[in-house]
Amino acid sequence: MIAIEVAADLSASVKRHWICSLRQIAKWLDRPVEVTPARWTAIRLPVGLLHHARLGVTPKTVANHRANAAAALRWFGKEFNVPARGVALSAEWATLRDGIGDRGRRARLYGLMRYCSGRGLMLDAVDDTLVADYLRYRAETTSLAAGSAAHRSIARAWNLSAGENPAWPARRLTEPPVKAQEGPAWEEFPEGLRRDIVKYLAGLGKIRKGPNGKRSRPCSPRTVKTRRAELVAVARMAVKIGLPIESLKSLAALVHPDVAAPVLDAYWENNGAEPKVYTIDLAWKLLSVARQTGLDQASIERLDDMRVSLEEHRHGGLTAKNLDLIRQVLTDGIWSEVVSLPNALMRQARADQAHAPVKAALTAQLAVAIAILSFAPVRLTNLVSIELGKNLIKPGGQASPFWLVFPHYDVKNRVTIEFTFDKALTGLIDEYIHEFRSTLARGSNTAWLFPGVAGKPKTANMFSTQITERIQKVTGVRMTVHQFRHACAAIYLKHRPGEYETVKRLLGHRNIQTTVNFYCGLETTQANEAFGKIIREHIKFEDAA
Repeated sequence: MIAIEVAADLSASVKRHWICSLRQIAKWLDRPVEVTPARWTAIRLPVGLLHHARLGVTPKTVANHRANAAAALRWFGKEFNVPARGVALSAEWATLRDGIGDRGRRARLYGLMRYCSGRGLMLDAVDDTLVADYLRYRAETTSLAAGSAAHRSIARAWNLSAGENPAWPARRLTEPPVKAQEGPAWEEFPEGLRRDIVKYLAGLGKIRKGPNGKRSRPCSPRTVKTRRAELVAVARMAVKIGLPIESLKSLAALVHPDVAAPVLDAYWENNGAEPKVYTIDLAWKLLSVARQTGLDQASIERLDDMRVSLEEHRHGGLTAKNLDLIRQVLTDGIWSEVVSLPNALMRQARADQAHAPVKAALTAQLAVAIAILSFAPVRLTNLVSIELGKNLIKPGGQASPFWLVFPHYDVKNRVTIEFTFDKALTGLIDEYIHEFRSTLARGSNTAWLFPGVAGKPKTANMFSTQITERIQKVTGVRMTVHQFRHACAAIYLKHRPGEYETVKRLLGHRNIQTTVNFYCGLETTQANEAFGKIIREHIKFEDAA
């Protein structure tokens, strides 16, 4: 900022705007200007995450300040020879970099070179261990990829340069192999095992009875496909750890505890100190298969012991991503912005209808979807499958409010769901149905509330993405359709602590323990907040002189 003030080649207007924007950007980043890097590349990502709704300004204001700050920092870098990406390379590393003719390869190696140069490491220090250290540092401090693909890209670029440049260090780096399918091909497994798995998977697609006589609904094609991949992976893991492939002559042999135990141990060893969810889930899935294959009771009990042992390592509660969202929606004002969005979108749809009817209809459609999710946090599959007259009904006649109902057989966990909507939400939905929906139906006589193409409902993935992106664009909050369920539970428990039974019914959980496992951690936050208020009440402030 001092450099801008004393610059002879800048007008007074430019100086004023640039300095104002630099101060504002630093304020929005919550950093003192003295410790904010004077390089655009150093702050470009956090500045890009600034959202006008969270800052309380218009989108144009954010865009203007961002453009001014970028222009100011780029001018400063050129005028005062500031390296675009931090401390300049040492002479040795700069010479090596300048000898790389391929621009892409130079970009792939530049980060490693800066890492070595900044730590005073010479060219001959580069080996596989150093590259692994760099990638670990890169994973911890940047958002750049740091996995085996990134390692392979760097090693390949290094080795190619070594083959072209005589001044390059002679040591070559090991290129991690592309992960290929491990283990035997499916056709190499015994015919009996392949036949049993095909038979078992075919049964999953039908109504079936369990050992207790309870009937189970058919699994979806996606679930069947996943279960096949899991069983094939178990068979390959068994061969990998040394079990003879010819011993896997049937599905019963594959899930027998003498095979399942070492396989689960191998998965756990690959996971590290704690088993991952995949390994924990695999234990109960193998137990389920074993019960259906008629394994003896002693073997079933051994498999159940393995399941119990692994279940002890299952961490309850919400994931880190969902907890991040919960912290946002529990912040004063943010949830109000989300649930107020439908009315704002409908106003926008009305304004656009005359000159852009399809755009207006899509906006109205999103308004209704977000409004329904706010009052009735249903799953995505249920949201897109809402039918007029079947799921969305007016039991009291046309002047009465809407009800949203899903019979148990249309719900994931077989629990009937019913919601009643108030007058305002009913009016919003009615307006969409009568004024906008026909544009999206394209002449079809379909009953879907959210029609897609060819008389079918809107595609779930597309609709989910549109909802998430529109909420983020307007409010700065990234919320998926499924996360409405977590948000609604958190909001309810904030106002009615401990009422898990109501949340269970709101979300359509079959077992209240599921509800408690997910959301009991939220009470810790509420307890800490209450404790903070108690402490604040006991703090004494001296009267100002």
